[in-house]
Amino acid sequence: MPAATHSAFRRSDLRDAGWTDRALAAAVRDRRLLRPRAGLYLPAETSPDVVDACRAGGRLACTSALADLGVFVLESSVLHVHVSANASRLQPVARRLRRHWGRLHRTPHPRAVHVEVFDALTQAIRCQSPRAAVATIDSAIYSGALDPDDVDELFEVLPVRYGVLKRLLDPRCQSGPESILRLMLRSLGLQYDVQVSISGVGVVDFVVEGWLIIECDSRAHHSNWQDQRRDRRRDQAAAALGYATFRPIAEDIMWDPDAVLAALRGLTSRLRGRKNR
Repeated sequence: MPAATHSAFRRSDLRDAGWTDRALAAAVRDRRLLRPRAGLYLPAETSPDVVDACRAGGRLACTSALADLGVFVLESSVLHVHVSANASRLQPVARRLRRHWGRLHRTPHPRAVHVEVFDALTQAIRCQSPRAAVATIDSAIYSGALDPDDVDELFEVLPVRYGVLKRLLDPRCQSGPESILRLMLRSLGLQYDVQVSISGVGVVDFVVEGWLIIECDSRAHHSNWQDQRRDRRRDQAAAALGYATFRPIAEDIMWDPDAVLAALRGLTSRLRGRKNR
C-alpha cells in the first residue's frame, strides 16, 4: 500500500498498485487495512476520528481536523465532518456529529482525509468562543500549521464581525492555555510580557505588572515530583529577585476561567491598593 499518514485510498488506487481483490479482503479481515465504507481504504494506524469522518461520507473538518493535526482546540465530543453538497447518506456514526456543507477555500488532495488547515480554521473560528478561537489561531501559527502570511486572507474570507480577533493574536504563546490566559490579563487591563527570560530563573510564560510571574501548568510537563521540584526551585530563585509566582493549571484556565480571573483580580488589586496609599 502507498505510504501516507493522512490519506484514503480507493479500490482502483490499490488495484493500480498491484493489490488483488483477494489480498484486499484478507488485509481488511486481518485489520492491516481499514474499510470505513465500500470501496474506500485507510491505513491500520489511522485515528478513530478520521475513520468515523470517512464513514460519515466526508473529511475531518473544523476543530476535529485541527486537533488531529496537533493544533490547540478546546476539547469537544462532537465530530466535525465536511461533506460535499451532493453527498449521499452513508453509514451512521455512533457519536455526535456536525456536518459542514460550506464551500471550501482550499481544494484538498483527492486522497486527503482532512480539509486544508486554512478551511479548518475558518470553521473552528465560527464554532468556538472568541478566546478559544484566538488560542487556536495562535497555536496554528506557532506550530507552523498556518503561514503568518495567510492570516490576512483568513480574516478576509470570514464575516466582518470576526475581524476584531485579528488584533488579539500573539503566537509567542506556546500553548492554548497560555493564549487564553493572555486574553484574561488583557481583559483586566494588566500590563504583561510574554515568554520572558529572567537571569537565574529561565524563561517564564508571563511577567505581569513587573512583579508577578505566571506559569501555565499542564499535566504533561508538571506531573511528577522531579518536575515539581524543578518548578519550586525556579519559584524560589524568582522570589529571591522580588517576584511572586502564580501557577494556574491548564484545566482551570480552559474550563473554570472565572476562578482564575478571581485569583488574578485578588493578586493584582492588593498591589494596586498599596500603590494608592
